[in-house]
Amino acid sequence: MIILGIDPGSRFLGYGVISVNGTTMTAVDCGVLKFNADTPLSERLHDIGQGVQELFKKFKPQHMSLEKIFLGKNADSAFKLGHARGVIIYEALIAGCEVHEYATRIVKKGITGNGGAEKEQVRAVVCNILRIPLLKSLDASDALAMACFHSSQLKVIQIRKQLEKSAI
Repeated sequence: MIILGIDPGSRFLGYGVISVNGTTMTAVDCGVLKFNADTPLSERLHDIGQGVQELFKKFKPQHMSLEKIFLGKNADSAFKLGHARGVIIYEALIAGCEVHEYATRIVKKGITGNGGAEKEQVRAVVCNILRIPLLKSLDASDALAMACFHSSQLKVIQIRKQLEKSAI
């Protein structure tokens, strides 16, 4: 199974792809899609859509794990993030990929044991889990954390689906 994790943004979009075979997770690829802040948002959203579409074509993930929106101090940034997430979700659904959303604090707690962990700590743990060298990009390591966390949640998701079917 292939899982694509995404740390969304309208300027920097981190992505991480893992392969899951039983309980073994293997890093396939990771990186950052970069978008020019001087470009109008509408054009950046188009570029985000094209960039994510290429990720779906290249890796053909069955699942996508995406960071939920959060409200920080800057409302404008939150709105831009929401638009970017909408484009990403749209492209995932067009590609036939299951979409799963998680709050950052939940992912940090699941990966490091601490919901308030710093990005550097998340990076160190994720690289250790996947047995890869320390990544330079925190956006890419956050995306890999999203993918790894989703992998750990797959059993829970399967049990919920079975319970829903048996209740019908």
